[in-house]
Amino acid sequence: MGVHDKHRERVRERFHKSGLEAFADHEVLELLLFYAVPRRDTNEMAHNLIKRFGSLDAVFTAPVEDLVKEPYISETAATLIRLILPLYRRLRIVEANRDKVITSTVQAGEYFIERFVGERQEVMYLACIDLKGRVLACHKLAEGDVSSVNVNIRKIVQYAILSNASAVVLAHNHPSGIALPSNDDTVTTLEVIDALKLIGVEVLDHIIVADDDYVSMRESGIIL
Repeated sequence: MGVHDKHRERVRERFHKSGLEAFADHEVLELLLFYAVPRRDTNEMAHNLIKRFGSLDAVFTAPVEDLVKEPYISETAATLIRLILPLYRRLRIVEANRDKVITSTVQAGEYFIERFVGERQEVMYLACIDLKGRVLACHKLAEGDVSSVNVNIRKIVQYAILSNASAVVLAHNHPSGIALPSNDDTVTTLEVIDALKLIGVEVLDHIIVADDDYVSMRESGIIL
């Protein structure tokens, strides 16, 4: 057993005994890299990655093509790194969706915040809801760059019909960190309201998420 093997064994034992709470950020990344980078000093690699990208969460959201520019970071290692946040988001969504009911702004905000964890580009979702407020389905409508997303209103109408929805809640994020609705957000929301009104489906709200905060367009007086 080599020096690196003994070190890795000690780090794994720490994790099994105490979890990640006592680990520094670079140690968390070091441990993860054990399983993609054999026979290398992943402690130094973890330090270099965090130094280059600025923080642990920035490493986890860095593009694969940027990660592989680091020495000894293969596509396999980069893929493992990029898997962490989407996997975490998926688990939180599964928990949030279990028998989920949306009958208030708070419930809508809490429901959608989970979907934007670690998201660095603008994404829009549509939650289809029945008469009792139960979530029938939640669809990703579109993805954009860091400041815009294109919305297909015809697709929204189709999803509402296919889900047999009585109402819907729209949501998108502002990666800028400011949850205030823009003029484009208002125009798009009013267009969706008009389109769904023709098939008897109500738009209950449009939630705008920024980090761990959100703004309701209904509470803001944009949706009446």
